[in-house]
Amino acid sequence: METLVIAKQSERPYIISCANRILDEQGRPYVLKIRDLPAEAKPREKLLQAGPDALSLGELLAVVFNVGTKKEGVLEMSGRLLKEYGEKTLLREKDPKKISSILDIPLTKSCQLVACFELGRRFYQNPSGRPEFLRTARQVFDYLRDMRSLDRERLRGLYLDNHYRLVHDEVISVGSLTANLIEAREVFKPAFDHGAVAVILAHNHPSGISAPSEADIAITKQLVEAGKILGVHLVDHIIIAEQKFTSVPVEY
Repeated sequence: METLVIAKQSERPYIISCANRILDEQGRPYVLKIRDLPAEAKPREKLLQAGPDALSLGELLAVVFNVGTKKEGVLEMSGRLLKEYGEKTLLREKDPKKISSILDIPLTKSCQLVACFELGRRFYQNPSGRPEFLRTARQVFDYLRDMRSLDRERLRGLYLDNHYRLVHDEVISVGSLTANLIEAREVFKPAFDHGAVAVILAHNHPSGISAPSEADIAITKQLVEAGKILGVHLVDHIIIAEQKFTSVPVEY
């Protein structure tokens, strides 16, 4: 009988319950508020103790907003914005009225959001003056000096018009290229969004070794072929170390 019971149980479909779900008095899911969290888990205190890298996007937004509204707490609101609007779409949106209307948040909150992302764009894209043209790997290396001391790999795309003028600069991925799948659409979509005809890729090696790995070479070849189909020229793929750089061979 015991064997039959085991066999019968093995046919049941898996059901995964959410262990973190808390229900309110009416049995509805309860979203944790700032006051419910221990001190070390609150976004602002977490930022002070562990730095910005330790915070999720939702927590960072919660720090920017500071407080929520009468309808929802700041953590609930931050999570909803990212889920309903999308991280990259939210980053690119520059119209506070549009965000306020679509996401049903106060205009002051949407103004905070747009101002925050615009500050990030301006500071990030102009670390010491944005170059007008990028014609050599050395110019790219000099422009991306902020990548030399990073402790994690970061893939960055520099998008050019047909005069080699830099029209957009975007972080495509953070993390090891061997661990994260780099999709062609993530690399080439900004080219269409910003009217670019070419892209220069760059990523850093925290090890200090600028020689390309087999994965670097394989990814570059795949992206070259994808670029041919999409009509966007992959000009170069540069590996940045602390004091030197190497271009991955790009063949057409």
